Amino acid sequence: MAQIPTIVPCLWFDGRALEAAEFYVSLFPDSHINQILRASIDTPGAKIGDPLLIEFTLAGKQHQALNGGPHEPFNNAISLSALCGDQAEVDRLWDALTAEGGQPIQCSWLKDKFGGAWQIVPEILPRMLHDEDPVKAKRVMEAMVQMVKIDVAQLQAAYNGTAAS
Repeated sequence: MAQIPTIVPCLWFDGRALEAAEFYVSLFPDSHINQILRASIDTPGAKIGDPLLIEFTLAGKQHQALNGGPHEPFNNAISLSALCGDQAEVDRLWDALTAEGGQPIQCSWLKDKFGGAWQIVPEILPRMLHDEDPVKAKRVMEAMVQMVKIDVAQLQAAYNGTAAS
């Protein structure tokens, strides 16, 4: 029987892969560093003995962090999306990920201090946007595009048609 391939996101860093992996696993339950491969030769992103590839579990999913050097910075073409149970979780993750040089963007998007793009999304948002009533879904979309960090109470008010104009 053929083995099904496993797809593991690999995040490219310029010397801060271990720091980033340790930071990310500190934010999410069911997260930990699995293994650190140290460079056995000098490479563009690491010197002998430096962390080269960090394998870690983030919210139960495998990831890798690679010290690959300065030539491939993050961009918004790919992001990590964190589905949150409530406003408190949105606030906690948003505050942690925008701290120390992270930057808010728009509509739940931010860049963390390492330059990685994230979406911090309350789980109620996709349900509202997929509502069978297109008027409700449109009101939620209109409210969301005005936000930077998502505000669940404002989304709920838009969904219910009680949002202030």
